[in-house]
Order: sequence, then C-alpha cells, then structure tokens
Amino acid sequence: MTIDGIKNSNSNKILIHSIIWCFFMATSLISSYESYLLINLDFYIQWSTGIGLFYLNYFYFVPNLLLHKKYWTYLAIALGIIAFFTIIRINYFMPDFKEFGPPKFFDANGKEIIRPLRFRRKDPILMRIFPSVFYIFIIASSTVVKTLSEFYENQQNKLLAETHKTATELNYLRKQTNPHFLFNALNSIYSLAYKKSDVVPDAIVTLSEMMRYMLYETDNKTVLLEKEINYIKNYIELQKLRLNNIENIFINIHGETRNKQIEPLLLISFIENAFKYGTDYKGVAHVKIKISITDDVLDFWVENRMENYIKDPKNSGIGLTNIESRLNLLYPNTHRLTITETENNYSVHLNLILDKTQAKS
Repeated sequence: MTIDGIKNSNSNKILIHSIIWCFFMATSLISSYESYLLINLDFYIQWSTGIGLFYLNYFYFVPNLLLHKKYWTYLAIALGIIAFFTIIRINYFMPDFKEFGPPKFFDANGKEIIRPLRFRRKDPILMRIFPSVFYIFIIASSTVVKTLSEFYENQQNKLLAETHKTATELNYLRKQTNPHFLFNALNSIYSLAYKKSDVVPDAIVTLSEMMRYMLYETDNKTVLLEKEINYIKNYIELQKLRLNNIENIFINIHGETRNKQIEPLLLISFIENAFKYGTDYKGVAHVKIKISITDDVLDFWVENRMENYIKDPKNSGIGLTNIESRLNLLYPNTHRLTITETENNYSVHLNLILDKTQAKS
C-alpha cells in the first residue's frame, strides 16, 4: 500500500471512530438527561476518561498483556483503573443526588403539579453504580474490538504470506521450465547440425519464434490458448525436423480456442516427455496428441510408445514433477490428471477448466 493509501485509510478510521463516539455521547444525553441545561461536569469527565480508557486498553493493555497471556496482570490493572475512575467521579464530580429531590412544577396559581414518576431523577444509589458499569463496558468493548481486529489481521497476514509463497513457487517452477525446454531444443538442433542437415536454418527460425513467445508472453499469469497451442505446434515441427520417420506422429486439435486462457507452458512438459521416451534409437517416433476444447473445458491426451530408453534417475522426471506441482497450485479443484503406464505405452490425460479472463501480469 502506498503512503497516500495509508494516510487515507488512517483518516477514514479516525472519521469512523469519531462518528461512533458522537453517536454514543448523543445517546447518553437522550437517555440520562432531561435537558441540555442539566448537563454537568461529570458528563465530560465520564466520556473523556471513557474514551481514553478505551484506547489505552486497545493499544497497550490488550496487545501487551492479554494477548501475551498475562491474564492476572491484565485483570488487576483493569479493575484498578475502573475503581480509580469510579471513586474520583463519585467524590469529586458527580452531584450529591441526596440533596436533590425530583423536579417540582407549579401551575399559574402556585400549586405544585405532581409529575409522573418517569420525569423524576434516577435513584442516586444506581447513579453511583453506573460509573463502574460504564467503565466495564468500555474495557469489554475495547477488548473485543482489539481481539477481533488482531485475529483478522493475523488471518490476512497468513493469507498474504501463503499467496506470496505460492507466487514465488510458481515463478520458480515456471523459470525452471524455460531452461529445461531450451536444453532439449538445442540438443535437437545440435543433432541436425551434426548430420549437416539442410533444415537447420528452419529449425533455428522455429526456435526463435518459440523463444520470442517465452520471453514476451509467459510472464503473464495466463495466455491466450491459441498462442499456447501455436507454441506446441512449433515444438512438434521442431521435433519432426530432427527425426528420420514422422509417419507415426499424430496431432489432432479441435474446438473453439478464442477468448480462452491457460497457464503458459502448462502442457509442453508432457509433450516433451512423449517425444523423449517415444523415439527409438533410429529416430522413429510414436506419439499421438489430441487437444479438445468444449465450452470452457480442455481435454488433453498424449500417448507414446515406450521404447528401449534407460532413465537417468537423477535427471529424469523433472518436467513432469514441475507440471504436477503447477497444476496443484494453479488448478487445485479444477483439473484431473490421469497417467497410465504399461510395458509398451505411456499415456497422459488432463481434464482442465479454462480461465476466460483476459491475460494479465
């Protein structure tokens, strides 16, 4: 939050508190006094000490004593202050109600008019009990307000910390995808260059288009689905350039992609994995990819034949672990991932509810 935002927030809090106190003071005037001419010094002492006690308890006693589980110290101080203010008001500021009877009214002939009991002053004994009740209410309300505000603030801080942690983890996982892809793509181009293939320039152009997408699009929270699919197509074309036989590579995409959003680089790890394990030593690949979009639901299938490929336990599975973590963070209740592995085939099915909001940073 900016400095101006903090100032505005503090100004709004002060205004709200002032309105609330004015409301309570006005209410006490209506209920306790018959006329503004009868307001005495005790009224001002009551509210000045009450408001002061409210904020003293709010800003110091509750956070430093009560919330630190110093219950007996807090209780002793609270009772002491209540007793002190009550005694001071009774002995120095509250009128001696014994000297005052109910107000007298006379008619034109000088005869006293007996008013109903509701116009008489309250019992002086009850009025002497009132200060302690008033201060108990002030401390109780201050304690409740502060405790609730502390609880709300703690919950907000936890939520903010969790959001920051999630954003940091997502950023790490996303950045991890880029070098992983680049490593595989450069290996493919190296293979072409080693064979002195004439398609190396085309491969470099395709790679540059993909890198442009990764540099300028993938920093957004979401990207257009059609751009992500175009990126996948470029990747597949890059793979086809280095392979000796592409007859068993199938890709089928159907459905409406406009105005659909998806987390960038979400599907590519599955496709990388399919080409990695679905290509034999002769450069023959067996990979099937299907992407279907129905309304806001994306169905993604990828299947590859399990060729004789020895896994490196230290380096294999990085992409899949990455993508599963991202799915759990970004689509915790809106995706279903099924991975099936047999002796000869490996298949992935991902069902995902897409985001229709515009891509944003």
